[in-house]
Amino acid sequence: MAFTKVTPSSLQTLVVLALILSHARTDPDPLQDYCVADMRNQHPYSFNGAPCIDPDSVCISHFTTSALSKPGNAKANHFGFNVTLTNIANLPGLNTMGLTMARIDIAGDGLVPLHSHPRASEVTICLKGVIGVGFVDTSNRLFTQILRPGESFVFPKGLIHYLYNSDPKNSALAISGLSSQNPGAQIASIAAFMSKPEIPDEVLGKAFQITGQDIAKIRKNLGG
Repeated sequence: MAFTKVTPSSLQTLVVLALILSHARTDPDPLQDYCVADMRNQHPYSFNGAPCIDPDSVCISHFTTSALSKPGNAKANHFGFNVTLTNIANLPGLNTMGLTMARIDIAGDGLVPLHSHPRASEVTICLKGVIGVGFVDTSNRLFTQILRPGESFVFPKGLIHYLYNSDPKNSALAISGLSSQNPGAQIASIAAFMSKPEIPDEVLGKAFQITGQDIAKIRKNLGG
């Protein structure tokens, strides 16, 4: 039987690759039944999540929340949507579980604009109204669907996606589950045109094939 000789350089490459892959995984599995977040004590060091309270102090209220029961103000922004999240502040028992729930209120003709979650996949269920959803894969192929109450759709991790309520009069409601305690969210238009400091106009102009006047108009429309 022949064996492949492992050289120091190839071993170094394997170690670097392993380190990269280790950071590309989803949230780590917990090593205990639960780790209810300790929100009272501030610590000078970082955790992947939050430190746990004493298990003997855990009670049923740590595992329940009414945060998603109240409608959000979908007209608070010019896109016409509002997202209410569960987090370790309103649901401490969520800590280290690797998931988040979101309530998405969309006003009539409202849009959850093109965005991505760098650390999570998402599954969305329509509860009220009719919602157009879609995502674009890395081959620029669009997958889109119209959701009615009770129907669900999956957005793969890190891919650009949207939700749109085409009904101009009636609001829509969806609930989403995301596969990370801290999924992150980056709205494409805000990231491109409202970064601090600003991306140079010549970069945006070449990237989107638009003029400086177009860039200024977009920034103004986005609130800049």
